[in-house]
Amino acid sequence: MRRRLVRDLSRPSAGWPTRRAVAADVPDLAALNDAAVPAVNALGTSGLAAHLPACELALVVDDPAQPGAGPLGFLLALAPDAPYASENYTWFAAHRPGSLYVDRIVVAPRAHGSGIGRSLYAAAHHRARALGLDEVTCEVNLEPPNPQSLAFHRRLGFVQVGEQSTKGGAVRVALLAATTAP
Repeated sequence: MRRRLVRDLSRPSAGWPTRRAVAADVPDLAALNDAAVPAVNALGTSGLAAHLPACELALVVDDPAQPGAGPLGFLLALAPDAPYASENYTWFAAHRPGSLYVDRIVVAPRAHGSGIGRSLYAAAHHRARALGLDEVTCEVNLEPPNPQSLAFHRRLGFVQVGEQSTKGGAVRVALLAATTAP
């Protein structure tokens, strides 16, 4: 019988250092984001620049071995009542109020499996608790399929709390939530 491994996200990670995203990061973050399509939707530089101010949390992980080489990963999250019209954010606002919604987490392919995603989510859980929020929520594509991301989120303790089709039925997502309780 296999034991299910669930990561402890009750404390900020001692792993990869994170920093707040700034306007100068937008071109690199947009390139990293848009290279991850279809796991996330494309935003381009102007879309990401417009989205960033609405985010409660906008974190970046840099490559300490290659300063200036661009980010290895980033996370964007929105608090309740943010001015954001995403179909998935709207679903969580209606069905899971009181959650910090992770709109996107992107890790460069060369850094997959390095713990960056876990460090970014640990920071998101820490921020959610500081805001008095009970859950961190997100979605993962079921169609087009993203089984690696789904497995990653399950290892971090996320459970599926819903499912919906978006973009006129072109995308189907699993709606996930993880408690912020230690």
